[in-house]
Amino acid sequence: MQNTPGFEAAPGLRNPHLQTVVGRIARRRFEPRYDRVRLDTADGDFIDLDLWRGPEDPAGVCLLLHGLEGSARSGYMVTTSEALAAARIQPVALNFRSCSGEPNRLPGAYHSGRTDDVERALAWMAARFPGLPQTAIGFSLGGNALLNLLGREDGGNGLVAAAAVSVPYDLEASADALDRGMGRVYGHRFLRSLREKAREKARRFPGVVAPEAATARTIREFDDRLTAPIHGFRDAADYYARCSAKRFVGSVDLPMLLIHAQDDPLAPGISVPVEAIRRRPRLSLALTERGGHLGFVARQQRGGLAGARRGWLEGTVSRYISRATHQTTHRDFRVF
Repeated sequence: MQNTPGFEAAPGLRNPHLQTVVGRIARRRFEPRYDRVRLDTADGDFIDLDLWRGPEDPAGVCLLLHGLEGSARSGYMVTTSEALAAARIQPVALNFRSCSGEPNRLPGAYHSGRTDDVERALAWMAARFPGLPQTAIGFSLGGNALLNLLGREDGGNGLVAAAAVSVPYDLEASADALDRGMGRVYGHRFLRSLREKAREKARRFPGVVAPEAATARTIREFDDRLTAPIHGFRDAADYYARCSAKRFVGSVDLPMLLIHAQDDPLAPGISVPVEAIRRRPRLSLALTERGGHLGFVARQQRGGLAGARRGWLEGTVSRYISRATHQTTHRDFRVF
């Protein structure tokens, strides 16, 4: 395991909730520049990919995976895409099923361990950008799904490196965090969107999607009532046990950067499997004291909030992916 350069929180933003909320608000000001591609899936559904406009002569291509109820237009997806494009990496943002602005066609959608749509997106990238090194970045739930893929035999075949940020390594611990204290504020925000989607699916698929999912009071209840049964799990506990990234990270065998804040209010820092990561020499861990969940709003040299290309998170991730892309011998790849 390789250590990464440290993160220093911006003055006045040492609180994890301020980091989480301010990071989200600050990144909203960056305008997405995407072209959309729709891919039909083998089961009769579809996924939407959003391609950043540029660079004109990319040195590589990177798949970005968003978090729970996010999309390609989420601030961290947009700012990271901008930073990657500045480094001559072509960003491709995957919108998980039901997250692209149009309901998907089937009762099921996406979850923390679903990897078939990630694999389909990677296959499309390989065909669309032949010969270019492929990388991937997952944020929160997207990072969990990415680790599910990479920790399996032949998972992520073709990728030269990857990164994951604010991963809920223990899904049960994250569900608990969203049901206590300030975590309930985040949980209710997710549930507003999830319950609306559940109502829409219950209308379209009566007898398949339980209407009770639209009245779930917690993330765990929602996963018990909809996520688990629709996707073949016994219940939420079974889903959490089978899909938590902590099961898979110890089997990842390619260069990968893992960024996590110890004060993460949604994915508790204590759930990071540090020892399993430490045993993997090709993994690089940035376990920072502060940063919140997908926050990482850093101190800037001249004050104020920097542009995406200079933000700590965007800069750290894009440098890692850029170095991996340009490296000729990836087996010996080291970035820090």
